[in-house]
Amino acid sequence: MVVLPDALKLPIKPHCEIDTNWVFREAKVFKRNNGWFVHITVEKEVEIKREYNDILAIDLGIRRIAAIVSTTNPKPKFYGKELRRVRGHYFYLRRKLGKLKKFKAIKKIGNKEKRIVDDLLHKISREIVNRAKRENAAIVLGDLKGIRERDKGRKFDRKLNSFPYYRLSKFIEYKAAWEGIAVIKANEANTSKLCSRCGSQGLRYNGKFVCPKCGIELNADYNGALNI
Repeated sequence: MVVLPDALKLPIKPHCEIDTNWVFREAKVFKRNNGWFVHITVEKEVEIKREYNDILAIDLGIRRIAAIVSTTNPKPKFYGKELRRVRGHYFYLRRKLGKLKKFKAIKKIGNKEKRIVDDLLHKISREIVNRAKRENAAIVLGDLKGIRERDKGRKFDRKLNSFPYYRLSKFIEYKAAWEGIAVIKANEANTSKLCSRCGSQGLRYNGKFVCPKCGIELNADYNGALNI
């Protein structure tokens, strides 16, 4: 008969310094191929800052999941190339396995894909929030409410519904809140249709925005971010 101790103390290596003022809520232990891990949920008091030197505007899209511009630096920063590659790879892999009726394998690679995608989303959101903190900027995030209700064809709808906009938005929101940075939601309605220079309705095709009135040609996601 084996008697287990009431408490088993093991050393852990956290990815960041743990403040003794934080309130610990729960912990979950799980195993992966390369070892054991623990997720610890903590709570802390945060005061959201009210004065900023800059604004980071984020346009969420399909070709690039995030395009960012700021009021002091209009040069765009794009995210999502690696994410798009991963989603495309697993989409075609699932379709191939589906034809072979290997449904257990489909579920297995789906779990792996989610872990990879979540890791990429965490890195993207962390980089965005770190920039906002470094530049003392508030974050204005495009609100995609209702975007999934649009019907633009089967291929477009498949890409739209496969992109994790909601998860990226939530990752940005909670990371920003942890740092005391305000996140403002802005309606994205018409931000992709209107010219960021003159406000006229333009044309969008193949990732490019063209204004027939003032003649400006911009990356469509960049134009959307400027409007936001």
